[in-house]
Amino acid sequence: MIKEFKEFIARGNVIDLAVGVIIGSAFTAIVKSLTDNLINPLIGIFLGRVDLSNLKVSIGDATFKYGSFLNAIINFFIVAIVVFILVKIINKVVKNEPEETEDEEEVDLSAQYLEEIRDLLKEQAKK
Repeated sequence: MIKEFKEFIARGNVIDLAVGVIIGSAFTAIVKSLTDNLINPLIGIFLGRVDLSNLKVSIGDATFKYGSFLNAIINFFIVAIVVFILVKIINKVVKNEPEETEDEEEVDLSAQYLEEIRDLLKEQAKK
């Protein structure tokens, strides 16, 4: 069982996933700091409040903290935009291989020639 676990952990995909999660967590902390320390004060200037996270509505005993929800939405959009840009850059850097390689072309030509030979042999057998 320990051997199987070592093989599982040693796979490249698992390690790549772990690195992605760690970097994602660090990136989320950066985006949260950006939102809390730069974007919220900027929005707060226009709304007359400095901290959006303190925005709330109380109805009876219930308190709805919609400011924290707005912060989460802003964080999400920043992360989504950055991930979108990264994917676009990666797609430009990593070029897709052509659909047919030379080997596949040769196999296709060989198959075509063999079919032609087969057809000619069938015609000769009929005569």
